[in-house]
Amino acid sequence: MLNELISGDDARAEAVVPGLAQIGAASLDPLLAMLDSPGSDQRWWATRVLAALTQPEARDGLRRSLKDRDPAVRQCAALGLRQRPTQSAISALIDALHDPDRLFARLAADALVAIGPVAISSLISVIESPDPAARIEAIRALAAIEDPQAIHPLYAALDDPSQMVGYWAEQGLNRLGVGMVYFKP
Repeated sequence: MLNELISGDDARAEAVVPGLAQIGAASLDPLLAMLDSPGSDQRWWATRVLAALTQPEARDGLRRSLKDRDPAVRQCAALGLRQRPTQSAISALIDALHDPDRLFARLAADALVAIGPVAISSLISVIESPDPAARIEAIRALAAIEDPQAIHPLYAALDDPSQMVGYWAEQGLNRLGVGMVYFKP
């Protein structure tokens, strides 16, 4: 199956992903070794299979792939962590919000949303960043988590010079029901 995975044929490689995932722990060592391959295609497919595994070591491999030199591998890792969230990836995902590859940053923010409220304090720290693109993703993630802990930072972000930060802050507050007026007819 590993030969099919690195065959260079995407259809053949994708066809063996479920089988490798079913093998589980037995496929971990060769997949983790593939993360050091000089070929980005092999690193991407190893990351793709790691995203399908449930073992904690697979998530460690995904965290490693977040730092890969190829943006496609990093994107695959962020998508995998969105599907299999782990608190241990918060720091690496926060760093990813500053990446120049905006798709990667967006997928990293989505992974932080999947992790949930435990990521809120780390996301709040990004709101102070001078990087407007990172602030946008952080506020978007805070809005999507929909946790009352985010109300104060969302309110503060309404005054951000970036209109997109303000937009996502308003969306988050609306999702939390803040600012809505209820009256008895």
